[in-house]
Amino acid sequence: MACLRGLVVLLLLLLPLAVYSITQPQDSELTFLLPAGRQECFYQGALFNGSMEVEYQVIGGAGLDVDFTVTSPSGVLLIMERRRSDGVHTLEPTEAGDYMICFDNSFSTISEKLVFFEIIFDGQQGDEEPDNWADMVEPDELLDVKIEDIKESIENMKSRLERSMQMQTVLRAFEARDRNLQESNLQRVNFWSAVNVGVLVTVAFVQVYMLKSLFDDKRKVRT
Repeated sequence: MACLRGLVVLLLLLLPLAVYSITQPQDSELTFLLPAGRQECFYQGALFNGSMEVEYQVIGGAGLDVDFTVTSPSGVLLIMERRRSDGVHTLEPTEAGDYMICFDNSFSTISEKLVFFEIIFDGQQGDEEPDNWADMVEPDELLDVKIEDIKESIENMKSRLERSMQMQTVLRAFEARDRNLQESNLQRVNFWSAVNVGVLVTVAFVQVYMLKSLFDDKRKVRT
């Protein structure tokens, strides 16, 4: 009987969280290739009176810079940056609807850019808050452990895990940008090293030829 009661409490614990996750916008991340002379826009829905954080980095391409804009669902330009390689912006409180997030590489006619961006939601409340599921049960009658303590522990664990995943994603983006920059520098060093070696070999052959021509006696001796 105690086991059955524990199962009922667990179901009551998880059901509101599942319902809430359906309406709660999910954190997202994306890495994409932005062609030269092009602009790419993405739409992200948000709830009312929440918090949305947008972070982006240019991890590949000449110059490592793009133009960045964020437009609200009502058409108001909230953020506009020119020729930046990275940025972090927090929008709060948010209004309900789809935000337009644009990356512009139209100023570049040759180089394409590899762009990473991440959207993080925190404290989304929406127009109606989720039901207080803790009031639906009586923890003192079913379990010795308080439901509020379980709820707080789960939320703290969930928040720390999400933050850990976000930090790992950001570190991977930095690592990818540094690797692309190192590979580009390596190719440049190899190219100019080959050019210098070619010039040195050419100069050496010319010097040998000139020295040989100085000691070459072209006079004809008649006997």
